[in-house]
Amino acid sequence: MFQQIEVNVLGKSKEQKIINVLLTLATGILTLIFPNFLYLIAGGYLVALGLMFAAFRFPGFISALPIVAGVLIFIFPELIPFTFAGFLGLFGLLMLFGLSFSFLGIITLIIAILIVMNPDSVAYFIAFFMLTYAVSNLIQFYKQWKNKGKPKEKSDGEIVIE
Repeated sequence: MFQQIEVNVLGKSKEQKIINVLLTLATGILTLIFPNFLYLIAGGYLVALGLMFAAFRFPGFISALPIVAGVLIFIFPELIPFTFAGFLGLFGLLMLFGLSFSFLGIITLIIAILIVMNPDSVAYFIAFFMLTYAVSNLIQFYKQWKNKGKPKEKSDGEIVIE
């Protein structure tokens, strides 16, 4: 009888998940409370996200993308809708094709399109994205915590230990 065991070690670390959720949740709440300071909040979030990606050794392109977008927002605040929509578009494509967050990737792409179509409401679209992303990460974090230590069994009897 042939047994196959798969061990997944490429997942995000617990610390990275917590930092990412807290950063995103704080940014979403601040954006709702202070929409007039959107360029400071969004630019600061993107730079902090890029630095967090670099600290957790993500590939250079993924780390540089939010930093460049954040710096562009600080330098040219009037470009917030297009810069953030471009960031969300690329981020949505990454989620859709690379990170297996297909539903959230589709929502992110829709939000990017809505930001370009209606740049006057960019603060609320950004806040919606941030809060949706934070809540989805919290749900994922909770599910992983709840299933911690339980081996998963696939339909053909194969057991996967993550």
